[in-house]
Amino acid sequence: MAMSSEKVVLCASNAYSRKYYLNPSFDGLPTSVKEELQIMCVLYTEDVGGILELSFDAEGNLQFEINYEEGDFFYDEIGSVLKIKQYQSVKRELLESLETYYRIIFLGEGLKEE
Repeated sequence: MAMSSEKVVLCASNAYSRKYYLNPSFDGLPTSVKEELQIMCVLYTEDVGGILELSFDAEGNLQFEINYEEGDFFYDEIGSVLKIKQYQSVKRELLESLETYYRIIFLGEGLKEE
């Protein structure tokens, strides 16, 4: 199940539309993981504002991508950096497990073809 070299969005949360999105390709994740992702992303946008998108690059690395509307004076740029560093530290095991899941399921790494 090889994917293209483009990024693959795992999930996103948008403070402006107050919506959360989980890519249906990841429905196979355990419910507890999906719930933890939703809580993490929604809390981020509630605390900081803007739009948070978690996506995988071509190598299977999980990326935090942040966007915010021009002129959004409520968006907390410093808080954003701090919150992401906090997530990368506190949620390290979850984030590494997601990368491993993606690399095996989507990129086919570790699967021997004989």
